[in-house]
Amino acid sequence: MRIKCLVIDDEPSSQQILKKFISDVDFLELVGVCNSANDALLQLKKHPTIAVLFLDINMSKISGLSFYKSLQNPPEVIFTTAYSQYAIDGFEVNALDYLLKPFSFDRFLTAVNKLEIKKTDVGPETPTYDFLLIKANKVLHKVLPNAILFIEASGDYVKVYVEDQCIITNTTFSTMLASLPNKLFIRTHKSFAVNLEKIKSVAGNQVLTTNHKIPIGQKFRSSFLDFLEGNQTSTN
Repeated sequence: MRIKCLVIDDEPSSQQILKKFISDVDFLELVGVCNSANDALLQLKKHPTIAVLFLDINMSKISGLSFYKSLQNPPEVIFTTAYSQYAIDGFEVNALDYLLKPFSFDRFLTAVNKLEIKKTDVGPETPTYDFLLIKANKVLHKVLPNAILFIEASGDYVKVYVEDQCIITNTTFSTMLASLPNKLFIRTHKSFAVNLEKIKSVAGNQVLTTNHKIPIGQKFRSSFLDFLEGNQTSTN
């Protein structure tokens, strides 16, 4: 099922960019584009299943932030604006993300993947994770986070290792790590983060997964071992 979204922005150029980016993500469905808060209210009443707003903060008459605060039971929101000083205000209302214009498609993907990353509990011990999209060589790869063995920083790129391939994407290590479930992935090194469920064993300064040995950096060793012990305790 696709996620219904609404764009609220009074700049035609920004509207066009968001429309294009949304159309390139197969789990998003654009319900409408609004120039004002009044138009947005009508759309929200007409389409109660809208799940996320792409909302410009700096609009005429009423700011996007004030409009969002006025809503009862509001959808998720990803704020978009050219003014970085609004970032803190945006996160104070639990915004899903904050996109500073002009933003790239990769940065847009990081934001919308947070919608898919939210876990749902099938049972008390059975979390499931939806897919995320990883761009590599102009191709979007649909990947389940729990299928990822580990990620590795490599210059201006990140290598994402899954069982049968290595996807190399042009993004930062911190951006990729932020798009992954923080209870599923743990850093072992400044350039590596591993899927907790894929760890076979820990030997010396290495983590062993299927056919791979991942280094444990001295800086991360203590926190990594504490994380493993805490997780072991919570599952016993």
